[in-house]
Amino acid sequence: MAKAQRMVKDHLTSFRMIILSFVLMILTGAVLLCLPWASVGGEKVSFLDALFTSTSAACVTGLVVFDTATKWTVFGRIVILLLIQVGGLGVVTMAAAVLTLTGTQIGLLPRLAVQDAVSAPELGSVVKFMKFLIIATFCIEGIGALCLLPVFAGRLGLQKGLGYAVFHSVSAFCNAGFDLMGTQEPFSSLTSFSSSLAVNVVIMVLIILGGLGFLTWSDLLNSRFRFKRLRLQTKIILISTAALIFLPALFFYFIEFRNCSGIERLLLSLFQSVTPRTAGFNTADYASMSDSSLLITIMLMMVGGAPGSTAGGMKVTTMAVLFLASGAFLRRQDNVNCFRRRIEKEAIQNAMALLTIYIFLLLAGSIVLSSIEGLPILNSMFECASALGTVGLTTGITTGLSALSRAILISFMFFGRIGGLTLGYAFASTIHVNCGMMPVEKVSVG
Repeated sequence: MAKAQRMVKDHLTSFRMIILSFVLMILTGAVLLCLPWASVGGEKVSFLDALFTSTSAACVTGLVVFDTATKWTVFGRIVILLLIQVGGLGVVTMAAAVLTLTGTQIGLLPRLAVQDAVSAPELGSVVKFMKFLIIATFCIEGIGALCLLPVFAGRLGLQKGLGYAVFHSVSAFCNAGFDLMGTQEPFSSLTSFSSSLAVNVVIMVLIILGGLGFLTWSDLLNSRFRFKRLRLQTKIILISTAALIFLPALFFYFIEFRNCSGIERLLLSLFQSVTPRTAGFNTADYASMSDSSLLITIMLMMVGGAPGSTAGGMKVTTMAVLFLASGAFLRRQDNVNCFRRRIEKEAIQNAMALLTIYIFLLLAGSIVLSSIEGLPILNSMFECASALGTVGLTTGITTGLSALSRAILISFMFFGRIGGLTLGYAFASTIHVNCGMMPVEKVSVG
C-alpha cells in the first residue's frame, strides 16, 4: 500500500494534476448535460454532443453544436456557467481557493499546480496571489453584470435581465463566448447589439481584462500604474495587446466595414479586433466577411491572450519573444534584449517549440477537416484555429460537422486550454541533463 502511494506521488506531477482536473471536470459536465432535465423538453442529448459542449465550456472556447439559449434549460445553463467559471480560473486554482477560505492548509503539490496554472512568479506568494485572483474575478464580473443589467433588463425584464447580465459578464471575463441571444435568432451571438455602445464597451473591457492576466494586473497595482516600474513581461503584454487590438481594428475600419457608418462602424471594427483574443462573441457575421479578414482573425486567434489569463492561444508573449529574437538574429546580436533587459534563451526555445506545434496542428487539422467535410480550406482553418485558440468564433459550420470532425475539435480545445508546454512537461518522465556536448557540424538554413 505504501509503495503504491509513493508511486502515485512520484508520477502525479503538478502538470499532470492540472490535466487530470480538467479531464474530470469535462467528463462530469458531459454527464450532467446528458441528464433529461438539462435539455429543453427532456430531449436526449448524445454523449458526444454533451462532451463537445462541456469541453467548449470548461476550456472557455464557445464553439457549440446547439444554441445555448434554446437547447438548454436553466439547469443546463447553470452547469455551463459553472464550467466556464471554473475552467476560466482553473480547476486546481478554484479547489485550492476553497481550501484556503475554509482555513485548510494546502500541500506542496497543489501549490505547485496552482503556480503552474496561473503563472505565479514565486511559490511562496501563491496563496496570497490566489486570494487576489478570486476576489478580483468576482468583483470585475459583478461590476460587469451591473453595467450590462440596464440594457438586458430593458429588453427582457429585471429578473431575466439579471440572469443574462451575470451569464454574459462571466462568459466575457472568462473569454468563453457563450451567449443566450439565440431566442431572437439561433447562433446570433451579439449581432443585435452591434450599435449598442454600452454592450460593446462593457464586453470588450471584460474580454481585455480577462485576457491580460491576473499577474499583469497585480504588477500594475503594485507599481501604481507606473510603466517604468513594471516587470518586463507586463510591459511586453501591454504593448503587444495594444498593437494587436488597434492595428487589426484599422484594417477592419477601412476595409471590411467601409460600407457602415458612424459609431457602428467604429464599434464593429474594435469588437472584431478584440474578440478573437480569445472570447468568441461576435457582432458581425463571419460567414459574410472577406477572406483577408478571416485570415487576420485566424492569426489573432492563434496568438491569444497573456500567460496566466483566462484566454487561450500561443500567448502574446510567445509572439513578442519570437519577434524580438528574429530582430536580434538578423542584427547578428548574441542576446535578445528588450527594455534594457535580456530575455533568457529558454523562453526563446519554448516560444519556437510552441509556434511549431500550433502551426503543425492548425495545418494538419485543417487538411483533415477539409478532406472529411468537403469544406473550403480557409473555413476549415478558421474552425481549427478557433478551437486551438479556445476562441469560439465560427463561419457557421460547427453544427454540420461529423462525429470525427467534432472529436478533432474537442481535442484541439483541450490542447488549447491546457497548453502545449503543460502537456509536454506532463508526459516527460525525466529531465535530461547533458553532462557533455556532441561535436558540432554545420547545417545550412535559409
